[in-house]
Amino acid sequence: MSARSEETRLIQRIRSELGFIRGNFLIILTGWLLIDFAREMAFTYYPLYVQALGGTASTVGLIGSAAAITEAFIKFPGGYIADKYGRKKIIMTMTFMAALTYLFYALAPSWHFILIGAVLTSICWIYTPAFDSIVMESLPEEKRGTGYSLINLIKKVSTTPSPLLAGLLFTSFGLVTTSRISFLAVALAFLIAAVLRSRLIETNEEKEQINARELLHSFSGARSFIDGIGVWKLVPRTMLALLGVELIFIIPNIMFNTTLIFYFVNDLGITELQLATILTVIGVSMILLTLPAGKLIDKIGRKKPLLFAFILLALIIPILYFATFELILIFTPLIGLTNVIFYSAIQALYADMTPPEHRGKISGSKSFFMLIGVSMGQISGGLIYDNVSHTLPITIFWASTIPAFLLTLLFIKEPSSSEINGSSRAREF
Repeated sequence: MSARSEETRLIQRIRSELGFIRGNFLIILTGWLLIDFAREMAFTYYPLYVQALGGTASTVGLIGSAAAITEAFIKFPGGYIADKYGRKKIIMTMTFMAALTYLFYALAPSWHFILIGAVLTSICWIYTPAFDSIVMESLPEEKRGTGYSLINLIKKVSTTPSPLLAGLLFTSFGLVTTSRISFLAVALAFLIAAVLRSRLIETNEEKEQINARELLHSFSGARSFIDGIGVWKLVPRTMLALLGVELIFIIPNIMFNTTLIFYFVNDLGITELQLATILTVIGVSMILLTLPAGKLIDKIGRKKPLLFAFILLALIIPILYFATFELILIFTPLIGLTNVIFYSAIQALYADMTPPEHRGKISGSKSFFMLIGVSMGQISGGLIYDNVSHTLPITIFWASTIPAFLLTLLFIKEPSSSEINGSSRAREF
C-alpha cells in the first residue's frame, strides 16, 4: 500500500472520529479553551490570595458556599428560559456580564469584595442550562463519551500551562499581584468568548418570543421550581439514582478540594512552585488519558468505568495522609484518570437519558441540587479544617467512595437504545 493511500486512510479515520467538531460545538470548545486557561491560572493560588486579603479556610468555604447557593437558585429559571425562549441570547449576554464580575476579584482590597464578585458571577451562570442543552444537541449519541471527554481534554489542554505561568508570575510579582493579573486575564477571556458565542446558531427552533411579565414571574421561583422538580417524573428512574450518586460523591469531594491547597502548603510543606508543578502534572495526565477514556466509555458503556473510578480513588486517597511532594507527583496521573472517567461517564449518561424537550429543565434542576451540595461541602470543609481536623475532609471523601460504588452497582443501568432520547438524531449546528 502506498504512502499516499496510508495518508488518505489516516485522514478519513480522523474525519470519522472527530468530524462532529464543527459549528456550535467548535465555538463552544474554543470559548472553553480561552476561559479555562485564564481561570486555572487565576485559581492556582486562589485560597492563598483570599488568605492574603485577610481570609482563612473558613472564609474560602463561605465565599464558595454563598456563590453556590446563589447559583443554585437561578438554575430553575435558567432551565425554564432555555427551554421556552432559546439558548443563544442568554448564553451570549451572560457571558459578557461574567467578564465584568471578575473585576471584583482582580481589584479586591479585601476578601469581602471577592465575596461580592463570587455572588455576581454566580448570577451569570443562569445561562448554564442553555449551555448544557446546546452541547447535548451538538453531539451524536454514538460520540457522546468521546465528545464529553474531548470537552474535558480541551479544557485541560488550555489549562496545563496555566499553573506554570502562575508560578512564573509568582516568582516575579508575588502572590497578590500575580492573582490580580490572572483575574484580569479571566475578565478578558470571558469578553472574547462572548464575542465568539454571538456566532452560535439557535438550536431551540420552536422558541417563543420573550414575554417580560412571564420571564419575571419565572424568577419568583414558584413556577420554575415546580417545573424543575416535576420534570424528574418524566425521565427514567436510573436518572434519579444517578443524581443520588453525584450528590453522595460531590459533597465530600468539595469538602476535600476546598481545603486541599491549605493542606498541601500548611501541613505537608509543599511550596507554591511545587503546587504549580503538581497541578500541571494533573493537567498533562488528563490530556493523555481523556480521549482513551472517552473511547472506552463509548465502547463498553458508562457503568463499568464509573465503578472502576470509585475503586481506584479508594486506593489512592490514603496516600495523602503521609504524602511527600515526590509521592504526590507519582500518583497525580491516577487522580486525573478518576476525574476524567467520572465526569465523562456521568455527562454521557445524562445526555443519553434526557428527553430533548426537557434538557434545559433537567440541567437546571440537577445543577440546583448539585450546587446545594457544593455549598454544604465548601462551608463545612473550611469549618472542619479550621476548627476540627486538617485531615478529616480527606477521611470523609475516602469514605464516600463506598456508598457511591454501591449505588452505582445496584441502581444504575446502561440505557437501552429505546431510552436514548433522540440522541442519534443530533442536528448539525
